[in-house]
Amino acid sequence: MITFLEVNSITKKYGGVKAVDDVSFTINKGTICALIGPNGSGKTTVFNIITGLYSPEKGKIYFKGKDIIGLPPYKIAQMGIGRTFQNIRLFFKISVLRNVMLALKERKGASLWSSLFQTKEIIKEDNDNREKALGFLRLIGLYDKRDELAENLSHGQRKLLEIGRAMAFDSEILLLDEPMAGLYPEMVLEIKRIICSLRESGKTIIFIEHDMKVVMDLSEKIIVLNYGKKIAEGTAEEIQKNQSVIDAYLGRKHHIV
Repeated sequence: MITFLEVNSITKKYGGVKAVDDVSFTINKGTICALIGPNGSGKTTVFNIITGLYSPEKGKIYFKGKDIIGLPPYKIAQMGIGRTFQNIRLFFKISVLRNVMLALKERKGASLWSSLFQTKEIIKEDNDNREKALGFLRLIGLYDKRDELAENLSHGQRKLLEIGRAMAFDSEILLLDEPMAGLYPEMVLEIKRIICSLRESGKTIIFIEHDMKVVMDLSEKIIVLNYGKKIAEGTAEEIQKNQSVIDAYLGRKHHIV
């Protein structure tokens, strides 16, 4: 296994409170990892630090051996780290297809000049981007919705479109923040299928999720946070038996299943 992402002793404070407290872990290439913990345990803050939205007071993060702390989010995205958000962030007034095509343009850093003056090269690139975007939409099951405005999609379809946009950045690692939250069982199964398909294609997945059945079904590694600290790390079987996790996450009278 190749260590793709290394999070080394990161700490993030809000006032006097440590939202993330000396957290370290590694992620191997081509694996699926879950980041779990009670509400407020620091999971999304870890994602925000990895993707450059927040800067930690302490610690380093290495992606393929390169320190990415201090880089702006767009640079980190262009390097191959994509993400979705718990609160969906799409361009709701344009079509599903254009949402994905814009992500392809952002990946390449399209300039204002190229957008205003449609050279033959730019027209060809737009045609190529359209075909690539249609391919992503087929993969996530939204091809038939390609001409719909994003605002007309269901909640689950919007989640799928966010994943499609993250894929369009040609991301090698995808950070998915609660991709199954609020979804019907049928859509949960569809997103699980897509995550497994992405892993089979060589992508690396880190996801935050509260549904323990989903976590146990998908994850090769599980990292558990509580009050900003990492309290456990291991396989699904190891985490299910970890008393510290049971106490922190569900209470002493419960079991993780």
